[in-house]
Amino acid sequence: MTVRTALWKVGKNPQELLEAQLPSEKSLEDMVVAAPRLLSDEWMLIGRQVSTGFGGIIDLVAIAPDGSLILIELKRDRTPRDVVAQAIDYAAWVERLGSDEIGAIYGRFRPGEDLAAVFQKKFGTPLDEESLNQSHQIVIVAAELDPSSERIVAYLAERDIAINVLCFQVFSNGSEQFLSRTWLLDPMLTQSSVKAVGANEPWNGEFYHSFGHGVERSWDDATKYGFISAGGGLWYTNTFALLSPGDRVWVNVPRSGYVGVCKVLGGAIPARDFLVQTEQGQQPFLEIGIGSYHKEFRDDLDKCEYFVPVEWLQTVPLSAAVKQVGFFGNQNTICRPTSPKWRSTVEKLKQSFRGWDSKA
Repeated sequence: MTVRTALWKVGKNPQELLEAQLPSEKSLEDMVVAAPRLLSDEWMLIGRQVSTGFGGIIDLVAIAPDGSLILIELKRDRTPRDVVAQAIDYAAWVERLGSDEIGAIYGRFRPGEDLAAVFQKKFGTPLDEESLNQSHQIVIVAAELDPSSERIVAYLAERDIAINVLCFQVFSNGSEQFLSRTWLLDPMLTQSSVKAVGANEPWNGEFYHSFGHGVERSWDDATKYGFISAGGGLWYTNTFALLSPGDRVWVNVPRSGYVGVCKVLGGAIPARDFLVQTEQGQQPFLEIGIGSYHKEFRDDLDKCEYFVPVEWLQTVPLSAAVKQVGFFGNQNTICRPTSPKWRSTVEKLKQSFRGWDSKA
């Protein structure tokens, strides 16, 4: 079914807004550069009209909080087969980019600015060269999406190619114009389809969680009250939807190491609704937690902290975190890694966390 949106002006007699057209998709690109949130709150643009060196020009390149790259192509007047084929061709070039080349792309886009410094300011975490461009995804931007494009993209996505379409429509109301956007696929599904560059293998059934211990949240809270959590935007929280009760999750604190393994007890709960048992009885967690847990966003369901209740199978304090050269690491809140590094990491973690199956 072709992706289309209709808008009405609210009133006693709702008035449908007329669909209009942009002068060109170039004007849409200009608006995206001026306001990147049109694409996503969780991405940062790092390049525009990027030359591949073999005659190709990538419309836009962005980076996600985990250091993965997003290749953004405007459909323009190309056929569905042409735009998808060209995007995949560009992706084959993008996956080979090193940190210096990515830094140079950003330098041409924002002369005088340092990618690592801006990344740190934007996402609140250092740009890890080891995870930079370990994966990527393709986003096709279209003023309208025809059935053929939809079928091609859906086919690739069902086969775990990280590709999606963002469809923009323009509506007019008198002299004003309004822009709407619609994703073809749930962005969480595309995000979770992103695979590391290199060899992959069947998923081993073990989940990975990146727990951001610091000012926002406390590992001591997590072990005491039985939860894993994340917040600050949908990029950080929407992957909790991958979890189901009974799933086993290995918990890593970035730059510290692996600190625990747990079994999921329930679905993700917004911070304002998360209750824990204390000596004084059941209490709202936000009233007793050590960290800030994005309290300023408690009523914003897109940006608030979300908590997943868990049963800890085994934990260690941060000072005893398990860390080895070659261990799997990722900034995604939850993921299902398919790299051989993840299988090797889990096998070694099971030797360190002997209680990993004690409550299976």
